[in-house]
Amino acid sequence: MQQPVVTTRNGRIRGTTSADGSVAVFRGIPYAAAPVGADRFGLPRPVEPWTGELDASQYGPTAPKAPYAAPFDVLLPETDVPGADFLNLNVWTPARSAGTDERLPVMVFLHGGAFANGAGSLPGYEGTAFARDGVVLVTLNYRLGADGFGRFGEAEDAEGAGEAEGHPANLGLRDQVAALEWVRDHIAAFGGDPGRVTLFGESAGAMSIGVLLAVPSAEGLFHRAILQSGAAQHTLSPGTARRIGRRLAELLGVPPTRAGIAGVSPERLLDAQQQLRTALAAAPDPAQWGEAALNLMPFEPVVDGEFLPAPPLARIADGAGSGVDLLVGSNSDEFRLFLAPTGLLDLVPETRLRSAAAGYGLDPEEALACYRLGRPGAGSGELFAALVTDWFYRIPAIRLAEAHARHRRAGTYLYEFGWQPPTFGGRLGACHASELPFVFDNLREGGFVPLLGPDMPQRLADAVHGAWVAFATGGDPGWPGYDTGARTTMHFDSESGPRKDPRPEERMLWDGHR
Repeated sequence: MQQPVVTTRNGRIRGTTSADGSVAVFRGIPYAAAPVGADRFGLPRPVEPWTGELDASQYGPTAPKAPYAAPFDVLLPETDVPGADFLNLNVWTPARSAGTDERLPVMVFLHGGAFANGAGSLPGYEGTAFARDGVVLVTLNYRLGADGFGRFGEAEDAEGAGEAEGHPANLGLRDQVAALEWVRDHIAAFGGDPGRVTLFGESAGAMSIGVLLAVPSAEGLFHRAILQSGAAQHTLSPGTARRIGRRLAELLGVPPTRAGIAGVSPERLLDAQQQLRTALAAAPDPAQWGEAALNLMPFEPVVDGEFLPAPPLARIADGAGSGVDLLVGSNSDEFRLFLAPTGLLDLVPETRLRSAAAGYGLDPEEALACYRLGRPGAGSGELFAALVTDWFYRIPAIRLAEAHARHRRAGTYLYEFGWQPPTFGGRLGACHASELPFVFDNLREGGFVPLLGPDMPQRLADAVHGAWVAFATGGDPGWPGYDTGARTTMHFDSESGPRKDPRPEERMLWDGHR
């Protein structure tokens, strides 16, 4: 079978074709120079053009990352490919479109992983179904952990605190912008329309999009956005980010500067990052960790006043991103992913439940009475999962929809994914990441079977994947838009359909708190 070849501004690229000849795939295309050596902790630089044909038949290197701890190493399988050129992306397109003047809608996916894990080359993100349905799909890697989201100085000040000037913040996000610029400049060669780009992502990928909606340099690079289980409220202040950088440097025994951290091997840095995450999870004291004590992620986007001028939700409320069509949502039982497989769902004491409610600014008596009302007979662990799900995922999605919809310049849509698999005794619920195989229509891929079982319903994949394609194609996923009157929310399940303002008492409980 003849291999597809496209010509871009950087050079010719040779890909592969699916077994039936319908889809052309190009893997491991560099969109920025390798961020190593003198370029480590530096801004992404353009790729040097090449001569001849770039072999894009295999996935490229992945960003350095530590493995997930058990049992998540099995439930959320990773892909690790060593190499320096990990700022790369992958493209799936209808074979007839590669190298032609056809202009199809483009979807660009940002992977999740708490800003410390993940890759665009995970088998579950295989994009054949999107290409089959007339979409050019792009997945990509970006810098993770301290390399992508750390905050360090150029030199230590007199008190040894370290000044941050000269070290650009949000390098992982800047990588994402560089990838979107690549799409703008090159995707037409693959049959894609650079004027119809939908940026979509899950978890940290969705949180990244919530930030990019408010980033001036990302304006105009995408025209629609889908945020799955992440919104616009997970950021750090510069002071918190520098404090975390200093704690990381202490673990490494180096100055809290760009040069000090850059002199540490990736392997040693990953070990220290794991120690930092463990320490945060064990004692999430706001006096030590600032807002990261609630976010439970030491590396997140930073409101640096430059790349990100102000908190994203505030900028969106003021109109940033208001011209971008928006689809945002969450899963009904997000936090059960972190409780059911580990057995912790049965071990959460009432005292922990109450302290969590208080830590979120709620009155524990009022909050627990409200959550118990909708969950008769639920134990402390189940109530804890519902409470944390709302704080992390559901309420931020609603706040983003509210802020975006008030401007009425583009469509705003809200969804909730509610399908519950039979795994873990049926107690996993519609947990974090459970919508992914349905979005990609990859139920037979196998990577999600340990988490969700082998019998995921194809009818649900048809509904979810179809809505994502429809939104990317025409801006309408197939249900009424969101406003603060009806608050219409599409509920995806074995039987899917729109609902008016689900669980309003629990939503109103968070007014003024989240």
